[in-house]
Amino acid sequence: MNSTRTPRVLLAAAGVAALALPLAACSTGGGDSGDGKVEISFLTQNTGSNIEVAEALIEAFEAENPDITVKLESQPAGTEGDNLMKTKLATGEMEDVFGYNSGSLFQALNPDQNLVPLDDQPWVGDLIDTMTPVVSTENGIYGAPFGSAQAGAIVYNKKVYEDLGLEVPTSWDEFAANNEAIKAAGIAPVIQTYGDTWTSQLFVLGDFGNVLAQDPDWAEEYTGGERKYVDEPALAGFANQQEGYEADWWNEDFASAVYDDGARMVATGEGAHYPILTGIVTTFQQNFPDEIEDLGVFALPAHDAADTKLTVWLPNAVYIPKTTEGDKLEAAKTFVAFINSPGGCEIQTTVMVPSGPFATSACELPDDVPGLLKDMQPYFDEGNTNPALEFLSPIKGPNLENITVEVGSGIRPAEDGAALYDEDVKKQAQQLGLDGW
Repeated sequence: MNSTRTPRVLLAAAGVAALALPLAACSTGGGDSGDGKVEISFLTQNTGSNIEVAEALIEAFEAENPDITVKLESQPAGTEGDNLMKTKLATGEMEDVFGYNSGSLFQALNPDQNLVPLDDQPWVGDLIDTMTPVVSTENGIYGAPFGSAQAGAIVYNKKVYEDLGLEVPTSWDEFAANNEAIKAAGIAPVIQTYGDTWTSQLFVLGDFGNVLAQDPDWAEEYTGGERKYVDEPALAGFANQQEGYEADWWNEDFASAVYDDGARMVATGEGAHYPILTGIVTTFQQNFPDEIEDLGVFALPAHDAADTKLTVWLPNAVYIPKTTEGDKLEAAKTFVAFINSPGGCEIQTTVMVPSGPFATSACELPDDVPGLLKDMQPYFDEGNTNPALEFLSPIKGPNLENITVEVGSGIRPAEDGAALYDEDVKKQAQQLGLDGW
């Protein structure tokens, strides 16, 4: 994807396949431009700031590489674009460089058959460990990150923490103790916004990095029907949400509050914690610029601090189809390398608002980004991140947000919610025709 869309559109897709942005094409380009230059085509989607970013990258790239011309192509996102893309790959009509999802949807492109392996490129060694598997198969690395990452985590009010003398928790017990101290001070410990049902999923989706820390094979076994949410360690996400409701940590209007209310409450200190995607930083910048430096972020704590990992939604990537050959292939590789150079990343952060750190060590966040984003960097630097489940498995039941609303509202206990979600997942896996279901 380019992960950067408007905040509500971006965040509403959290944890679902729609979070990734399918791309396909509307026309092709390439070949000799007639003046001795090599001409290649670059495909992106026509939503959000994608066109603006692509145009800025192309302008800077062509200035550094006067012998290469890049022709920009665009197309719709969503199902229409996804189908166009798969058709173009199948018929050999794909553009020379194209952007698409990383993770499980990338795997659906049959990369070994359709894409050029890029293992020998110099930028490969700069990829963070979490990024490499979501653009790879057993046979090679095929994609380079495009855009920044974001996390499903706990956004918190630093002033509340400072006033109450609290430390950032690394375990669930520490988090619970902080919440009790915050409640005693008359502040809502944890903001929930079930008026926008998708926001209820973060206790489960944001905990997946911790699940993977305890069971590294969980995603693979889950895809094969051998892991369930009704069992630990995955049950913890549901159980934590039940505990929060029963401990009276929620804001009083949790059932009707919406995402914008949650942003306001945590920014102003009306609430202390908001489990959400870090793409919310855009909303803070637009609506609460004076309070933005009062906000920080930490990983949703695991029960054992040693298992606490930041759950990361990784950026889209750029790929080269096998139909790109000869001089065009070399030019395409040069363009992909530029996108992942410090200069290319600087252009991306100038045009787009970062939602988190980059997935390559070659690029750094600007010094003037909000502190909330800087808080994420140590997790990346220390290797304390894991991908969100959707990057490792194609299965996500459509009813999770309704189930987590029920669990978080005391309507359904955690075990029943997890069992119901396992049935939801089973139906989707069967529809996908996966083995083991």
